[in-house]
Amino acid sequence: MKENFASDNHNRIDGEIDLYDLFLVIMSGKWLIIAITFILSLLSIVYAVYQPNVYRSEALLAPAEQQQSNGLSTLAGQFGGLASLAGVNFGDSGSNNTDLALAILKSRKFISEFIEKHSIMPDLMAIESWSSIDNTVIYDKNIYDEGARKWVRKVDFPFKPKPSTQEAYKEFIKMVSATKDPESGMIIIAVEHFSPFIAQQWVNWLIEDINLTMKKRDVIEATKSTEFLMAQIEKTNVADIRVVLYKLVEEQAKTIMFANVREEYVFKTIDPALVPEEKLKPKRALIVIVSTFFAGVIGVFIVLIRFYISNNRRKS
Repeated sequence: MKENFASDNHNRIDGEIDLYDLFLVIMSGKWLIIAITFILSLLSIVYAVYQPNVYRSEALLAPAEQQQSNGLSTLAGQFGGLASLAGVNFGDSGSNNTDLALAILKSRKFISEFIEKHSIMPDLMAIESWSSIDNTVIYDKNIYDEGARKWVRKVDFPFKPKPSTQEAYKEFIKMVSATKDPESGMIIIAVEHFSPFIAQQWVNWLIEDINLTMKKRDVIEATKSTEFLMAQIEKTNVADIRVVLYKLVEEQAKTIMFANVREEYVFKTIDPALVPEEKLKPKRALIVIVSTFFAGVIGVFIVLIRFYISNNRRKS
């Protein structure tokens, strides 16, 4: 049948074939298609099996209530310029403060300091897998010597055995996400990692550190504003202005007090991060199914290419 089929195709004008002929071509190479599909599917299974599990831990946060400038909105219109020089902004809102905190959370400076503070560079740049049996992290020996606590990776200039903060930032930003729902204002901070325990720990550290960073920032600004306002009070003898300045100083004192007594300064935890029991990825079954489908497509494509080349050789 193959000889008759080849002869019929040889006599066709311009080598055109209909769907039935295409079906016959595919059927004639079915064993090759099956072999290719089987081999590539087997490779996909091996690949999927050896992919380490990735776990995702996340926390749901709400913007913490921010201190409001009680009764000073009318004063802002009259003395806005003076307040602005003092660093007092009556227009600041909890939403703006939250957006600023999220921007800082994703900044290179904050992330670099976070990595150094918690000494997480090996868990970030050298981890190979995680053992659920004894909850231990397995490092790539070609990158990091855990026993000697030494970086041993071989890299070309300008890189060094120990990853730089720029390299660490690029890797860290892939694992961490901080998103805000525009409607509810709720924030989700999530970490994806080979170890579910490390993922949870990083989420907790991120929340603690960003609250602490924003707290320190506002205390420093309030302290500087207070110093400026006190200097202005000493310079003026106008009673009304002194009253306004004292009220501004009072607001800065409230800001400092508020920051010192409240741990959840910017973000208030609604649903804390947990150690995830189920992996996020890889989807091994999906990897195998998709790979098998494309393996079959590749097999069919190869059979058609072989037929096309063979048909052209006959005509020549």
